[in-house]
Amino acid sequence: MQRRIEYTWRLRELMAASGMNNISDLIPHLTDRGIDLSASQIYRLIGGKPERMNIVLLGALLDVLDCTFEELCPVAVVATPTRLAANGTTSGSSDRKDAMRPRRARIHRPE
Repeated sequence: MQRRIEYTWRLRELMAASGMNNISDLIPHLTDRGIDLSASQIYRLIGGKPERMNIVLLGALLDVLDCTFEELCPVAVVATPTRLAANGTTSGSSDRKDAMRPRRARIHRPE
């Protein structure tokens, strides 16, 4: 079994619940907490699903929105079964690097 982390980013929803409908509504709150981001950076933060984030920025967002991390970014661990390769081993656990390489063909000349 492989385990992977799935999460949802609910910044836009929590902003709307707090009465902030525009990027310009969030900028002064972040500036008060020492976070200086451009409008395009905040737009990407609101519209996208960030993979990496500064912990100070995360703390400022939680303070501005008066929420917990789980409310902002619910996380779930999903277990997926590993697939078996044709040789009966798991597909990602080959001992040799060239285990999936085909055998070299030999050409026999007729006599």
